[in-house]
Amino acid sequence: MRAITRGQELVIDRADGYYVYDTEGRRYLDATASLWYCNVGHGRTEIAQAAFEQMQRLEAYSTFGDFTNPPVMALTDRLSRIAPVPDSVSFLTSGGSDSIDTAIKLARLYHKVKGEPQRTYVLSRFRAYHGMHTGGTSMAGIAPNLDGYGPLLSDTRVVGWDSHDDLIEAMEELGPENIAAFVCEPVIGAGGVLAPPPGYLEKVRGICRDSGILFISDEVITGFGRTGMWFASERWNLAPDLMTCAKGITSGYLPLGAVIVAPWIAEPWFEGGAGMWRHGYTYSGHATVAAAANANLDIIEREGLVRSAAVLEAKLANGLSPLTDHHLISEVRAGVGAMAAVQLSLDAVDEDPGLPDRLIGALREHGILTRILFGHAVQVSPPFTLDDNGVGELADGIRGALDAVA
Repeated sequence: MRAITRGQELVIDRADGYYVYDTEGRRYLDATASLWYCNVGHGRTEIAQAAFEQMQRLEAYSTFGDFTNPPVMALTDRLSRIAPVPDSVSFLTSGGSDSIDTAIKLARLYHKVKGEPQRTYVLSRFRAYHGMHTGGTSMAGIAPNLDGYGPLLSDTRVVGWDSHDDLIEAMEELGPENIAAFVCEPVIGAGGVLAPPPGYLEKVRGICRDSGILFISDEVITGFGRTGMWFASERWNLAPDLMTCAKGITSGYLPLGAVIVAPWIAEPWFEGGAGMWRHGYTYSGHATVAAAANANLDIIEREGLVRSAAVLEAKLANGLSPLTDHHLISEVRAGVGAMAAVQLSLDAVDEDPGLPDRLIGALREHGILTRILFGHAVQVSPPFTLDDNGVGELADGIRGALDAVA
């Protein structure tokens, strides 16, 4: 916080398409869709109009118990149709961190109502990010996100991000009968944009299925088209027991998250004798937010933006890969929809620890807004509307910034 003194903040004033503008009128290409979420691009008045009209009719009302409202009913029906597991049901939250904590609680409670209350351990992966609430912080695969807080959620364990053998080893140590769930980003996002090694996801999904460990697919970043399909779980045929999402469900126009629950997990509450699930948030099922989500999903469907994200996969790879010839860059990771990372040479960072911060400043000077991810990689996750000109501008801006700091 000492780096942010009054008068030095970058104040974003307005936005349109894949550009944002500061209060001085300076234009920047939004290379990250803000925090991975503005899938349809900025300035979509259709979403604002949907929210306005819903507020005039009913801004919000609690959805505890048997209460609901038409936008929420339409949204949850829609999620059931596009979910990778048919006939899934949804629990709506206010964001991704809510969704993670909700999924953890539901996973533990599911095992209890099925007669296995000892299943409490929740496993996650090194370099993983699962939000900043208590559950997500406790499972942090990025150590600085957990450091200093002391004991939070007990019974968690971090395993290697790319080795199913590490998962097996943890199971052997803890006992599979004591593990409730394995939480897995199909593509690691904040940890560096790391695609799964070939066969990895299929193997860990099978291990979980065979041992009764619930597989929670964290699609807060990858959901709603980011990987070139509605969900990454669909791309890798994961059929998750639980799936967390947020961000792209509204493209960030209003805060919303969801836990999408496979029917076999929901069954004890809907058909069995589990009784009431004593869990909920004030804004779960917020009518105005749900209306904005429906308008956002209308745009994605009408304009074929999931397909646009798939097409961006090759465009980003072709546009950014030549940056590997720069001596400050060791690798460009692209090839999973509208996600990529430009990796700074770790030797260069070791020699000059201030390099990442200076690069971000130089990128701003070259009209590119982005950030440095864990492991010193430049994040690239633009709106799905980024066109050929935008890809070229992005690549040129990154190269220009690299030359400037070099």
